[in-house]
Amino acid sequence: MGEIWRGLVEAVRLIAHLDPYVMRITLFTLYVCALATAAGMVLGIPLGSVLALYRFRGRSLLVTLVNAGMGLPPVVVGLFVYLFLKRRGPLGFLNWLYTPKAIVLAEVVLAMPLIAGITMAALQNADPRVRLQARSLGAGEAGAALTLLRENRLSLLAAVIAGFGGVISEVGAAMMVGGNLLLNGEPYTRTLTTATVLEVGRGDSVRAIALGVILLAITLLLVWFMTLLQQGTAFSGPARVARRLIRRWRREEAA
Repeated sequence: MGEIWRGLVEAVRLIAHLDPYVMRITLFTLYVCALATAAGMVLGIPLGSVLALYRFRGRSLLVTLVNAGMGLPPVVVGLFVYLFLKRRGPLGFLNWLYTPKAIVLAEVVLAMPLIAGITMAALQNADPRVRLQARSLGAGEAGAALTLLRENRLSLLAAVIAGFGGVISEVGAAMMVGGNLLLNGEPYTRTLTTATVLEVGRGDSVRAIALGVILLAITLLLVWFMTLLQQGTAFSGPARVARRLIRRWRREEAA
C-alpha cells in the first residue's frame, strides 16, 4: 500500500509541476490515439454499415473477420505490422518501422474492427422502417443509409469510445513497432503505456504507478466527455448559461 500511495503522490506532483517529460509523452499518446481512432472511424463505420445493410458474396467471411478482429491481441497485431514494415517486408520501402506512423498504423488495425463490429451490430438491430421511409421520401440509397446512421448516432459514438479505449490502453503493438524510443533525449515513439512498462523494468514502481494513474485519469476524462456527447448533455450547461445571458440582455435592452 505504501508504494501505491507514493505513486499517487508522485502522479499529483508530476501533473502539478507540468513535468516536461510526462507532458511530452502524454501529448504524443493523445496524438497517435486521436489519429488512429479517426482513421478507424473513417474505415470502420462504412465497413460496418455495408456489412449490416447489404448482402453479397463473401459477406460471411468479412463478418467473421470483423468479429474476430474485435478480440485481436495487440502483440499479435504488432508482430504482423512489424513483419510488413521491416526492411525486407512488403512495406519496408516506407521506412515507417520505429516511427510514430508505425504506431498509428498498428492502432488503426486494432481500432477499426471494434468500430466496424459495433456499427454493424447497431445497424442490424435498427428499425428497418427508418431506411424504408427515407427511400419513400425520395432519398437515394446513400441518403437512406446516412439517415439510418444519423438515427443511430448514439451507438456509433459508443463504437468510437470502444475504439479509442482499445488503442489508448494497448502496449504490445506500440512497443513492438515503435520501439519505445527517445530521440535527442526527447520522447519519439514512447507512449504512456510503453513508458510504464519501461519504469517497471527499471524497478521504479513508484514512477510506474504515477504514469499509470495519469493514463487512467486521462482515459476516464476523455471517455466521460465522449459519454456526455453521446447522451447529449455535454453542452446543456453552457447552453443554459447562454440562454440566461441572452434573456438578461434582452430585458436590459427593453428597459
